[in-house]
Order: sequence, then C-alpha cells, then structure tokens
Amino acid sequence: MKRRNFLKVGAVSGMALSGLTNFAGAAESEVTVSNSEKFKLKYAPGLGIFREHAGKDPIDNMKFIADQGFTAMFDNGLMNKPLGLQEKIAGELARLGLDIGPFVAYADFKVKSMVLNTADIRKMLKEKLRKGIETYKTTGAKNILMVPGRYDERLEWGYQTANVIDCMRELSEIAEKAGVVIVLEPLNRWNHPGLFLTGMPQAYSICRAVNSPACKIVDDMYHQQITEGNIIPNIDHAWSEIGAFHLGDNPGRKEPGTGEINFKNIFKHIYEKGYNGVLCCEHGKSKPGKEGEIAFIKAYREADSFEV
Repeated sequence: MKRRNFLKVGAVSGMALSGLTNFAGAAESEVTVSNSEKFKLKYAPGLGIFREHAGKDPIDNMKFIADQGFTAMFDNGLMNKPLGLQEKIAGELARLGLDIGPFVAYADFKVKSMVLNTADIRKMLKEKLRKGIETYKTTGAKNILMVPGRYDERLEWGYQTANVIDCMRELSEIAEKAGVVIVLEPLNRWNHPGLFLTGMPQAYSICRAVNSPACKIVDDMYHQQITEGNIIPNIDHAWSEIGAFHLGDNPGRKEPGTGEINFKNIFKHIYEKGYNGVLCCEHGKSKPGKEGEIAFIKAYREADSFEV
C-alpha cells in the first residue's frame, strides 16, 4: 500500500464524506478523498479496523490510520504478537509519529485473581506483568492493562478490596521501576457479570490507596455510561488517576453518534483539561464494509469539531 492513500467509494458513500477535507464531489461514480488533517485529540483506532481499505497487513493499517489524520492507535493483543512483528510496529510508530494506547496483559473474567491473597496468583500476575514489560521495551507501549478478575461470593467485600490494593502495590513497585503504568479497567456488570471492578469511584479509591504513579485507570466511557453515567463529573473527580480512555457509544458499542453519549462535549471537556494521552476507539462499526470504515472516520471528524 502506498504512503498516500485514497478512499475510493461510490457516490452515496462520497456524500457521507462531505465533512472530510478535500472532498472531490459526490456526483462522480468514483471519488478520491484526502483526509490528512490531524485531529485535536489522540483518538486511536484499533489495528485492523480499516481492513476493507488497508488490507490485513498491520503496517499498511498503521499507514492508513496516520493518513486519515489520527495520531495514535491501539492493539489489545500486542503482547501476544511475535517479536519480529512487534519490532516492525515499533519502527512504524516512530516513522509515522503515532502514539499507542494500552495493551492487555491480563483480563481473565472467569478467575478470582487479585481479590484473593494467594502466592500462586501473585506469581502469575507478576509473570504477566514482566511479559508486558518486555513488550514495552520492544514497542514503547507503556500502558499495560489489567483486570482484577471476579469477586468472591464467600469473602467480605472489604477484604477483597484490601487484597486488590496489596496486589497492586506489589505489581506497581515492579512497574514503576520498569517505567510502565498499569491501568485498571472497570467493566459494566451487565456485559460482564461477576467482576470485582465495575465503577470509576471504586477504581479511583483503589488507585489512591495504592498511591503509585504506576497504578492508574483506563476510563472506558461505554462501560461507565452503562454502570453509572455521569461521565464528565466522574472524569473530573478521578482525573488525577486516569491514565487512558476507551471509547464506544451506548447502546451498541459503535462509533460516536450512534448512541446516547455526547462525545463532542466530552472531548471538548477533556481537551480543555489539557489531556494529551490516548483515547482508544475500542468499538465496532455501525455499517459493514468500506461504508462502515468511512462512517467511522466521519464520526470522529464530527465529534472532534468542537470549538476551542
């Protein structure tokens, strides 16, 4: 795929792109769109979200992401990719000037992990973290996502909370020395019933108790709209402990504008607070094929069009 990419779409899809830069006109049977203007915030499409336009090659996808004006990307499965591919991704991140969002080191939704004070679980989590640190050394991706796991029905909630705090203190000490940050993700109890960590206030209190720069929160707006709403006030209350954001409208977990969340106002608020981190577009597309990829880009152009 060439460095300068082209979106070739039919007349109907061309009209959907009228908000993008250098629109060539929707009356033609095939139109060419250049969309290299940079976004105000670091929205990060997932690696592979633009396969209809960029193909399956990860590097071509990264080129396409940059060509559309995005300044970041994310890949939840980065840690499990072969070392050679990680190295290629790192090189392309540097060449394109892309930032990269959190990758998953541990997210087992079936196991009672951090809530239990057992040596074998602590050992397993440290091994996952050390593997994540090796991924950071190769790629430069410093935010490592972990989920505390399921709660224990037979153990009082206060003891479980204390165990999670103690566990995160041990892990954060390792992470801080390595220069990485563990981001804990609260998940909604409807899509993921039985998990310990579900809300922003809960995650905030844990991070404050751990009291380490290596223990932060990834605020997933899709999950938090379902769990508690109140997105902007919760961002403000938890601001000191937020390390990254995940995005997805609700209901449906698709691109901004397909649900009930006012992303334009939220993005404006985050921008005015001086946020310079990554916002991972961790969601699907409301339409299939190339049309869906174009709708994805247009949705972020619209949400990013707030006045500053």
